[in-house]
Amino acid sequence: MEKIWLKSYPPGVPSEIDSTQFSSVGDLLEQSFQTHAAECAFVCMGRKLTYGELDAKSRHLAAWFQWLGLARGARIAVMLPNVLQYPVVMAAILRAGYVVVNVNPLYTPRELEHQLNDSGAEAIVLFDTFAKTLEAVQARTSIKHIVLTSIGEMLGAGSPDIAANVPPTSQITLNDAIARGSDAGFTPVTLTQTDVAVLQYTGGTTGVSKGATLLHGNLIANVLQSELWREPVYRERTDIKQYITVVALPLYHIFGLTVCGLLTMRCGGMGILIPNPRDLPGLIKALQGYAINSFPGVNTMFNALLNEPDFKTLDFSKLVQSNGGGMAVQQAVAQRWQALTGVPIVEGYGLSETSPCATTNLPTSTAFTGTVGLPLPSTDISIRDDGGHEVPLGERGEICIRGPQVMAGYWNRPDETAKVMTPDGFFKSGDIGVMTEEGFVKIVDRKKDMILVSGFNVYPNEIEDVVAKHPGVFEVVAVGVPDAEAGEVVKLYVVKKDPALTDADIFSFCKEQLTGYKRPKIIEFRSELPKTNVGKILRRALRDEVKSAG
Repeated sequence: MEKIWLKSYPPGVPSEIDSTQFSSVGDLLEQSFQTHAAECAFVCMGRKLTYGELDAKSRHLAAWFQWLGLARGARIAVMLPNVLQYPVVMAAILRAGYVVVNVNPLYTPRELEHQLNDSGAEAIVLFDTFAKTLEAVQARTSIKHIVLTSIGEMLGAGSPDIAANVPPTSQITLNDAIARGSDAGFTPVTLTQTDVAVLQYTGGTTGVSKGATLLHGNLIANVLQSELWREPVYRERTDIKQYITVVALPLYHIFGLTVCGLLTMRCGGMGILIPNPRDLPGLIKALQGYAINSFPGVNTMFNALLNEPDFKTLDFSKLVQSNGGGMAVQQAVAQRWQALTGVPIVEGYGLSETSPCATTNLPTSTAFTGTVGLPLPSTDISIRDDGGHEVPLGERGEICIRGPQVMAGYWNRPDETAKVMTPDGFFKSGDIGVMTEEGFVKIVDRKKDMILVSGFNVYPNEIEDVVAKHPGVFEVVAVGVPDAEAGEVVKLYVVKKDPALTDADIFSFCKEQLTGYKRPKIIEFRSELPKTNVGKILRRALRDEVKSAG
């Protein structure tokens, strides 16, 4: 396979990475802890945490986990939003040789029970406000140790009341665990890149939620790949002493974990933690006074912020990059974002199974491209047909990914792993794309999202991108619905920006933009669309509604 994308690489970016300098994520973090000890690593609600404090607190907590007698490789669930506790807990688990099981804090008891049992987690660190969810299922899980924390515990506002929140068991507040660990003393653990670091559960939008087994080597590779890729634009900014990243993406999500968390720490940057990104006024208030440099996000977040009047009051004078991922970035949103901030959205692509970054646009991009960019260093992309054969350049096929960031497999699911891995080591993404002559990858859609209209393939992303350009549309999603004549037709679910918007307005707009079979036949207005906590619109939920309706 010819790596045609290398000819489009920025000057100075190597085709391969060298990750042999670190044997574990803990090694990578400890280098930053020592180099940047006096600098701020994260800030949340006005409270700062230095790299030195992060080093000490995580080391003490790691010691406490060891004191419990947990065996090497034990899984520890982390059920926290973006607060100062998260990086402390995550670093502690990895340094002690255990496995992070990231849990969405807003899970229902059913969802939490599935993930705890599937991972075999023996301990959990969680917010006191989510303790009732755990209480409902704990007896049916392997959880023996509970570490409870609260929004105020690391802000100096006191510890949570354990007795009022958690049933009798082995339980402790986070600060008490850290204090006891400082007395116990930490025993360094020798790890290799083949040890498991994180079980990152897929969103469940394609069936039963599965744990992508991410090794220390996977995460190290993806952090170094991302660091190398953005270096050409970062090295130009000699006016920036410490890079400030907006951490609004949940750290329990792989995009947030790697790009906002690990990469920030690797580079000695400062992350502004946003506990609740849906509170847009609160998010904007948290960023006031900072000349932010990096703003990773998803299309829905960018779009929502652009519609907040106070967003334009933020300081974008030193904004270097806005990274878009998780879902397709719409051109209309990208253009408005660049007009306001002066910086384009650099769209990338990846999955939980790839740690997550597989491709991204050039860091030196000056405008939105409509592609998800080039394969990162040490990454191969192959566009293949259903038979596993590479398709000719420019033709549609399934995006298959090979590289050091690709997971070891799904946790305890060899049958599911076999379905997505090819004999030559590629991960089959389930996404349909094309590769240009310059090596750029363009996402067409997910296989199962494709709509078949009278034998013609219709890809929802294309329809949504067009409709999103209508000035009266706030959000839109397209799905296929059964039709007696065409087999399927396109249905739109639309959230209005302009209350006066009608379906006739959209039909007329689409007639100018789309060929006949691609035009929507049904439009339903909604006050909101179903989304994951990362802000990704759940097409599947709307398709399921259509099926249920009959």
